[in-house]
Amino acid sequence: MVAKTAAAQIPFRYRSTDSPTGVTRRTAQRLAATLGVDETQVIHLALRELAKTVLPQYEQDEGPLTKAQLTRIRKLAGKVDSGAVRSSLIELDRK
Repeated sequence: MVAKTAAAQIPFRYRSTDSPTGVTRRTAQRLAATLGVDETQVIHLALRELAKTVLPQYEQDEGPLTKAQLTRIRKLAGKVDSGAVRSSLIELDRK
């Protein structure tokens, strides 16, 4: 069994009432019962959802492409055929 260090733990206090910034223990217990997990897992699930919503889910890139990079991409892509539209899903009123 691995001993837990003080640095790996944080104090957690439930709120006295549910609010936009916290929940009561009763709410956490109801969530745990509904999800079939314990209260600690409810906290982990909530934090994971918050992380997916707030934090970027990809590596940060070097920013916008340079003019030279765009020119190279266009050259490699070649000329695009401009074909005619033979049918459309949208009916246009032609007067």
